Amino acid sequence: MTTSYPESNGFSAASAPPSGCPAHGLGSTGPRRLYGPEAGDAPRALYAKLREAHGPVAPVLLPGDVPAWLVLGHRENLDVMRTPSLFSCDSRIWNVQLTADSPLLPLTAWQRLIVFADGEEHARLRSAVTDSLDELNRHGIRRHVVRYTHQLIDGFAPTGRVDLVADFAEQLSSLVLARQFGIREQDALILGIAVRDMVKGTPTALQSNQFVVSVMTDLVKRKKDKPGKDFASSLLHHQSQLTDDEVSEHLRHAIVAAHENTTNLIGNTLRVVLTDRRFRSNLSGGSMTLPDALEQVMWDAPPLAVVPNRWATGDTLLGGQQIRKGDMVMLGLAAGNVDPEIRPDLTTPVHGNRSHLAFSGGPHECPGQDIGRAISDTGIDTLLTRVPDLELAVAEPELTETASLVSSRLDSLPATFKSQRPHASDEKTAGTGTAASQAQPLPAATLPAAAGEPATSGPRRPWWRRFFRDRAR
Repeated sequence: MTTSYPESNGFSAASAPPSGCPAHGLGSTGPRRLYGPEAGDAPRALYAKLREAHGPVAPVLLPGDVPAWLVLGHRENLDVMRTPSLFSCDSRIWNVQLTADSPLLPLTAWQRLIVFADGEEHARLRSAVTDSLDELNRHGIRRHVVRYTHQLIDGFAPTGRVDLVADFAEQLSSLVLARQFGIREQDALILGIAVRDMVKGTPTALQSNQFVVSVMTDLVKRKKDKPGKDFASSLLHHQSQLTDDEVSEHLRHAIVAAHENTTNLIGNTLRVVLTDRRFRSNLSGGSMTLPDALEQVMWDAPPLAVVPNRWATGDTLLGGQQIRKGDMVMLGLAAGNVDPEIRPDLTTPVHGNRSHLAFSGGPHECPGQDIGRAISDTGIDTLLTRVPDLELAVAEPELTETASLVSSRLDSLPATFKSQRPHASDEKTAGTGTAASQAQPLPAATLPAAAGEPATSGPRRPWWRRFFRDRAR
């Protein structure tokens, strides 16, 4: 790997130990690693150490000890978000050259996507995305959330036990988003598994990514022949005249971002509901609405912690640090949300306050944030109404998270409740869908194993081959 260490505060070649040295990045004044045990086990403590040593902008090291800047201040994050003339999304100006096997490539390699575009090109691509999202029926989305929530509950209701991440949050997000994208319902759950596998960076992540690409390519072909009232069809027929490849790539990017963020938001909110009795009491007592609760969670545990896609267009000063042209400047969403300058007391509620950084800001503010809120709000409300006696099935310290460079996701959230019979009447009042899909619950036991895992019986086969065979029939 070839890296360029700018002669700037925190990155001077003279002060940095050689790569591979155990002390590298661990000094109190030098850059710290934003990966490894310290970053994964206690990210908030790491943010505090960085803030104390460097202020609102700190030098950090990414996998491979690649240098970057992490923006910790709330105001400084907004400055970067709102000033694309100084901080571009075009990774081609980066002053670091990665090797072909760098784990940073999937996040930073330039593509003809809205997230890597600025100026007129960004405006063209964003108008296609936002206009297409605006055409979705928001009331219809909520109806689908209610219907799928009841179907999922019917799958685990008789057992009295549920993993609220694997059996609820991941599946609900997959089903509803697939419906809005125009993806066939029978493809939704396996696609969601592939997306999560890809984002986790498992040994089968590449195959999962290829699978997601194949689904989106097939979706574009189908919707060109037979358009519908869905996101894919709207993108294809937008006045911006996106190419088929542009539509396919934006569908892939959108499903990954939406599924990851929505799943994390649902899981993080339910975690607080089950572990913080005061929070749950305020929610059930009516002193805090569920939308307010979601905003509180997005302050304390945003679905996305770091956005690593800004690069300085020229030498500039940010938060007291000298940033050089081509330096990577990462948005610290989670760090900015706990900035002492705006939240001196983190125990003070911020219910309903939407000035958090969870959905970024400026020209690149998340265009689909209201859909994620609608899925989370309606799904959690329906779940807690139907199963009000949910209780955490393990001690809170036993809950674990898997950390990546950009987010921390809850591995599981086991809960118990008094078992109940499926409520067919609830589905009938939920809205749309075929009679067959309304009558069939979606039990977790029928889902495919996670990508790369062997089947419970029989020969080991790559999970996606069976699915390709089934789809071809």
